[in-house]
This record gives sequence, structure tokens and C-alpha cells, in this order.
Amino acid sequence: MKKTTKKSLYSTHPGLSREPAFHRNLQERTGKTLEQWVTYMKKSGPPTERERRAWLKDQGLTTNYAHWIAATAAGTEIGADNYDPDALVEAMFSGAKAGLLPIYDKLLKLGLSLGKDVTASPGKTMVALYRKRVFARITPSTRTRIDLQLALEESTKPTARLIDIQDKSKNRINRQIGITSAADIDDDVKRLLKRAYDLEAD
Repeated sequence: MKKTTKKSLYSTHPGLSREPAFHRNLQERTGKTLEQWVTYMKKSGPPTERERRAWLKDQGLTTNYAHWIAATAAGTEIGADNYDPDALVEAMFSGAKAGLLPIYDKLLKLGLSLGKDVTASPGKTMVALYRKRVFARITPSTRTRIDLQLALEESTKPTARLIDIQDKSKNRINRQIGITSAADIDDDVKRLLKRAYDLEAD
């Protein structure tokens, strides 16, 4: 009997399509290839991935390039050749966070139901929902809580439940709701997620 392969719910992370341009631009801007930067850093830079990111920025590299080079050297970089979204989600909700999986499944289903143009792309610590850009992230922050993080208007006032994300320097995501049970995914959550989706129409 022929074995059927279950179709994944996930899409390739958009950033991976930019990988060839990253390689090309890195060499054009710095005169070194990724491999040359890794070799140079291992010889002349500090030992840990975190220290290496700071060291690379001191060499004049941007944050994105510094993280990319340091992660490549550490073997933690996810590239187009080793991106396995289902495995990432499985790892994300393994161990102590396994109990959050039913909540995650409900949030993912809700997000994907907003429109045929919605895609879900997992990373190591969260699953991003895209339309044209990221409009929401599903992040298992603790063993008992998933944070639904949203890109909303700055005029959307925080509440006791919808809190402001203070560090908005790296992305557009600016509000989040903590969800600890499937019952927390109520009409308010559905309305706010739909609003974040609608804002990406233009």
C-alpha cells in the first residue's frame, strides 16, 4: 500500500527566499563571503554566539548580518537547505510546553481561517502569521502561557488584557495578549486578530 504524506500547514519562511541576496550583499558590502567572516571571527573574535554578535557589530556589520554570521558559526542558523517547519513546531511544544499544544492548534486554525492569503511560518521560538507582512506571532512564552502578539495601530489602547510590548525596535509587533486556556480565545481575541489581519490589506 502506498504511503501518503500529510501536507504541511506551514509555508517556507519568507526570509529564506532572501538568502542568496544576503550572501551577495554581504560580500559586496564587506569584501568577505559568509565563510570568510566565519573563519575570521573564529580566529579573532570571542567564543560565544552572543559575544560574537556584539563583536561583529563592532566590526561595522548590521544586526541582521551579525546574527546570521554568529548563528552560522554556532551551527544554529536555519537555512533553506535545513528548514523543517513541522519539526520546529514539534520541538517548540515538546517537554514542559506540550500542554500548550491544544491552545496553539486553535490559534493557528483561527489565524489561517482569516483568508486564503494567510501563511504560517515557524521559527525556533514562535510561529509568525503573514499576509503581506507579519501581522501576528504565536509565542509559547512559558510552560502555561502562549502570547498572541499583534501588529496593531499605535492608537489601539492597551488594557488589562491587551498589553503594550515595550521593545518595538526590531519589528512592528506592538501588542500582546496572554492566553492560558482555549477558553481565553474569545470574541475579543478573534476581533483583535482579525484587525491585525485587515491592517495588512494595503
